Amino acid sequence: MMKPADMRNTARTDNSNHIDNDVDGLIQLFNQCFFDTYNTRLVRGDDEPIYLPADNDIPYHRIVFAHGFFSSALHEISHWCIAGQARRQLEDYGYWYCPDGRNAQQQRAFENVEVKPQAIEWAFTLAAGRTFQVSTDNLNGAEPDRAGFTRKVAQQLLTYVNTGFPKRAALFLEALHRNFSTPSLDPVYVEECVK
Repeated sequence: MMKPADMRNTARTDNSNHIDNDVDGLIQLFNQCFFDTYNTRLVRGDDEPIYLPADNDIPYHRIVFAHGFFSSALHEISHWCIAGQARRQLEDYGYWYCPDGRNAQQQRAFENVEVKPQAIEWAFTLAAGRTFQVSTDNLNGAEPDRAGFTRKVAQQLLTYVNTGFPKRAALFLEALHRNFSTPSLDPVYVEECVK
């Protein structure tokens, strides 16, 4: 089975070298929302992202995002919001890693499991007042259908807006709206954003 969202490589590539002052606030916001209830912290990483469950050395779960990038943090949080209780007890939710350089079949499988987390990430990005781009994350492999994948993610985002987000995603979405003073996502607004 392909690892959903390819946890290690789906983080957005941020080509800028500037420090994003919102990252520390995002970490604090996530930890305020979820540490007490889910024993989980958002952690700035130096390298590739990874989810690490609590162990004998560290008594809490860690969502480690790539290179301190805000977009990577939102992406990794979106995966955590989908992962069930059993998956959250396993490193990287128990999925195996399929690196960049995927063939066409592997890329389709990657995109199929990325639709829901990237739709949630898109909602988080809008709630943070930022611009979202899907990640097909296969620079050295088969050429992805970026436009087609974007349409699938957009449709999933509209489905979530109309029928509701997963519980943890909905809680974090509300916290982001409050923190960044952005309006709640309504179908009309989201329709405009996904065009």
